[in-house]
Amino acid sequence: MIKPLAVLQSSANKNVIVGLKGGREYRGVLDGHDPHMNLVLKSAEEKVGGNVVRKLSTVIVRGDNVVYISP
Repeated sequence: MIKPLAVLQSSANKNVIVGLKGGREYRGVLDGHDPHMNLVLKSAEEKVGGNVVRKLSTVIVRGDNVVYISP
């Protein structure tokens, strides 16, 4: 079985999609993470309801808000 943090490690410096509670979604390059699944995304875009709301250079996502991470 593949552990979630191992998947994050292999996704470093690659594009990922992060779904959050409340339906918000971020798409960007995974720049870093920690054991609590706090994430740092570079060159990110924020999506709400499938529509791009804004583009951001860096986003820090708190791990307890993460619903899914798609590598």
